[in-house]
Amino acid sequence: MRKICLFAAAFAAAFMTAAYQDAAAQEYSWESVLMDGSRTGCTATRRDNVAEALGRFRGCRYIAPSGEVFRRNSPAAKAARIVMDAQPEMARVKEVIAYSPEAMEVTYPEGPLSNWFIGIIMDKTAALAGKKVDIGVGNFGGIRVNMPKGDVMLDDMISMFPFKNQLAYVEHKGSTIRRIIEKMAASRFQVLGGVRVVARDGKVVSLEIGGEPLDDDKVYGMATISFLLNGGDGLMLGCDALEIEKFDVDIIDAVLERVYADAAAGRPIVSQADGRVVILDF
Repeated sequence: MRKICLFAAAFAAAFMTAAYQDAAAQEYSWESVLMDGSRTGCTATRRDNVAEALGRFRGCRYIAPSGEVFRRNSPAAKAARIVMDAQPEMARVKEVIAYSPEAMEVTYPEGPLSNWFIGIIMDKTAALAGKKVDIGVGNFGGIRVNMPKGDVMLDDMISMFPFKNQLAYVEHKGSTIRRIIEKMAASRFQVLGGVRVVARDGKVVSLEIGGEPLDDDKVYGMATISFLLNGGDGLMLGCDALEIEKFDVDIIDAVLERVYADAAAGRPIVSQADGRVVILDF
């Protein structure tokens, strides 16, 4: 179910646009609140269903989608007018751009949505760097909303990845990567790709990259984002790096490139959990 608050929608739209343009991950936070629309019947708008989703004005009355009638100067009618007036400016982001047969939530320590996200980051970074990417590291905090089931709007994707962080390629010795993963095991794992790690009681039990045990002396290519290079979410992925290459490509640009390509080819958005991060009970 999509989440909507009639009174907050216009302000949220402006806020999300500003966040998309200017945000750094540590400066903003989101909280999703489920609104059932029981009084007005209002739902989230698409580009082509504004009247159906928000209702209409007739004379001195506002007629909500539920059929309930409000005076024009009532709080409900005033809020409806604010949201309706914002729709022309929001038309572009309300365009349906893809289809997801299943809803995907942000789940810990890994899940379909985070796995889909880091796979895109790894593929795009490898293409930009022209080098093999063995491991991907992202952050759960950078995925702000879940993937809806059914039609996916541009608004959904921008809301999902609103932060203006860029892709980066980093080369590390295996010993450095081991230290990074061990730190996660002792605190909290972040989004990982290309690995299989098992942890128990805050310690790494096993760690594989590319299906092989991690080699401390081997050099591995890592795909990540600029926010995590120097302290974001407690990670210092740029520390002790053998090579760092940053790209002027934002996360949302890489994601949308994949989404548009898949949609053009008739492919839905699909992903799955695969057990890449397992935390054993005591």
